[in-house]
Amino acid sequence: MNNDDSTKKPLIDVNTGAPTMPETVDETGLDFGFLADLALKAVYSDAQSTSERVAEKIRLPMGITEALLHHLYREKFVEIHGRSKVQSNAYGILDRGWERAQRLLDINGYIGAAPVSLEAYTSLVHWQEETKPPADKKRVERSFAHLVLPEHAVQTLGLVVDSRRSLFLTGPAGSGKTTAAMALHAALDGDIWIPYAIEVSGQIIRVFDPHWHQPVSLASSYRYDRRWIKIRRPLVIVGGELSIESMDLIYSESVKFYEAPFQVKSNGGVLIIDDFGRQRVDPKDLLNRWIIPLENHLDYLTLHTGKKIEIPFEQLLVFATNLNPDDLVDEAFLRRMGYRLPFTQPTSEIYGLIFQRYVAARGLNYEPALLHMLLDRYRKENRQMKACEPRDLVERCLDICRYEKRPQTLTPELLNLAWDNYFGTH
Repeated sequence: MNNDDSTKKPLIDVNTGAPTMPETVDETGLDFGFLADLALKAVYSDAQSTSERVAEKIRLPMGITEALLHHLYREKFVEIHGRSKVQSNAYGILDRGWERAQRLLDINGYIGAAPVSLEAYTSLVHWQEETKPPADKKRVERSFAHLVLPEHAVQTLGLVVDSRRSLFLTGPAGSGKTTAAMALHAALDGDIWIPYAIEVSGQIIRVFDPHWHQPVSLASSYRYDRRWIKIRRPLVIVGGELSIESMDLIYSESVKFYEAPFQVKSNGGVLIIDDFGRQRVDPKDLLNRWIIPLENHLDYLTLHTGKKIEIPFEQLLVFATNLNPDDLVDEAFLRRMGYRLPFTQPTSEIYGLIFQRYVAARGLNYEPALLHMLLDRYRKENRQMKACEPRDLVERCLDICRYEKRPQTLTPELLNLAWDNYFGTH
């Protein structure tokens, strides 16, 4: 995909899918003065500054970095101490540079990878969405193989993966909704590129978040614009902490730049809104906030100056709730959802399959008598079975084994003790 100006280099290498490395300041899409200020802050923050170290800090090629540093030298903000190695000058900051750097940090405390323009970010997000690989049916089936689901549910989830349409999951607590939603992420194929940060009107929005973003290893010879990082498609989960405010840009008064909200960090991946309806805000207010992004695949965020910016909204969005959907959503919202899938509590047969598979997955020996004992306790206590409980009970048995330094195994005694610890004694 090319920038609007046909004389500029393509943003993307269509052969590798990587952002192309800029060779001049103009090709970065950023103002020279903005980059020079960023380079000055990098020198300010590093007592052992060299061309190479500054280039690594701001993630720009040596040619561009040297041009910025030579500008700072001519303006008497920095001095050259000599060469630390071939083609890498050593720099020190002068009093004039020190004063300017402190003024800059009072305005914007960001020191790090040079951002990309909002236009560049938008272009690459859309290009990656348009060229994403189709869902692989076998990969989808493998991703859900650890779950005991009806055939129609697996088919629906496969359609969600392929279409990237949103999904509304309903059902009682412990029925497997969140586990199934997380398995959607494993079914997605391919990696994506995201920027470390975005620049808008001189403001910086940090996008890369090591909590949600897992980098992909690349060969040292791989050439690309290093302001971007290749990651596994992200999986972002938010629950009771979700609020209207958390869906907008997060401005820090201390460092004077923005953190991207969770829906931006999930672009290209999966975003799960867990326990929907249990937030400290009216569900209808939250739904109204989602309607435009769901309709147009675009979101609108607000800078602290009041300026609105348009940003891509391209992820597989999943709502999961154990509340009655009739009390939460209206038909206008449901029309914008791609798929709806209800989960129910397991039958005895389904419960038994879940138990057997989880025991095998943990490397334990399965004995039918153990399952019969559990089912008998459910009947005697008139307790409704939940799909999460085989896992929970087995894990509590293993907790006991570790604590008592005994071999990891399952016995009637252990399961009964795990039951009492889990449900409480009667």
